[in-house]
Amino acid sequence: MVFMLNERIKHLRLSRSIRPVDLARSLHVTKQSISHWENDTIQPSGEMLTHLARFFSVTTDYLLGLDDRQFLEVTDLTDLQIVHIQQVIADMQALQKNA
Repeated sequence: MVFMLNERIKHLRLSRSIRPVDLARSLHVTKQSISHWENDTIQPSGEMLTHLARFFSVTTDYLLGLDDRQFLEVTDLTDLQIVHIQQVIADMQALQKNA
């Protein structure tokens, strides 16, 4: 599925059950800014795009629809914990293929 920036922002927010007011507070912007971005009436600045990417742990390319890959932040996890996460992901991908 191809998403535009406004759809990516809304999708990421909703998938994490974040209210617009809470996202606005976290990014130090107004709730109206979030509404404008999600309704595609105003685009976030380049600097804000970077803040959005950091907040949602995605790349700016993902937000812009240039890359559909998503990544997990595993900094500060042990090697064993990372292996467990990789196995869970592999198991879920296998289930998806068999569905």
